[in-house]
Amino acid sequence: MKVALFVFFLLFISYYNSYSQLSVQKFRHIEESKNLSESELKNQCDKLDFSKLLNHTDNSVIYGFIGNDYQRIRIKFIAISKNPSSPELYDVYGKSMVKNNIDEFHGTIKISKILKLKVIKHGCENGYLFKGMKGEYSILGDYTFSENKSQTHSGVFKGNFRSDYFINKHNNIQYDDIENCSDGYTNNQFIGEWKSYDGNTIKKCNWGDFRIPNSGNLDIGAGEFSPDDKYLAFGWQSRRDYSIQTSPKYKQAKKIEEAKWWL
Repeated sequence: MKVALFVFFLLFISYYNSYSQLSVQKFRHIEESKNLSESELKNQCDKLDFSKLLNHTDNSVIYGFIGNDYQRIRIKFIAISKNPSSPELYDVYGKSMVKNNIDEFHGTIKISKILKLKVIKHGCENGYLFKGMKGEYSILGDYTFSENKSQTHSGVFKGNFRSDYFINKHNNIQYDDIENCSDGYTNNQFIGEWKSYDGNTIKKCNWGDFRIPNSGNLDIGAGEFSPDDKYLAFGWQSRRDYSIQTSPKYKQAKKIEEAKWWL
């Protein structure tokens, strides 16, 4: 009996440490940025609608992983609407795909902070296109997306996010793609975990536009996202083939990468 209790204690400690590490990884990356001011501008939630920012990017360049083997996951927000009663809340309907398994989810995105960037970026060759803008901003908050319990391998996505935008010369909000020609450019970063409904499985799960935050050694690309060879078998082979137009597998990869799999 004592041996069994000791083994159970060790398993509990291992599980607790693993869960704690996931919690740490999802908060640290999003909150820390030397370029963010300390001025809180959350009152902008009342007058602005950020739903289009979160659903701006073509799904073919939204990349994500789930688990320690960096298994590819694809996330699609199908509908996002501002909650009329709580301006900091956005109701979300979407779908996730891992391998050939597609699950739908419903949930919320909650804005906790809006911070202005201290130093405005000026873009690359086409920097003049952003002339007259009034400032750049970052939205910080958290999300919870619950998959349908009747679906296969279902659970809950939970974590933190950051989305960047700017106010253009016409005083309209615009998705911040000022430096989309720069190496490492990304936006709409989601960092967190997926937890099965039975509580037995917890996996880190991150995704983002053009790049994945906290992706370890998965992404070896310089100018753009490129998966390491050792992870190609975990859903990334078509992405590799899609990046090489001379590859005999390019046409098939193009169909896979550009498919509207959520319809």
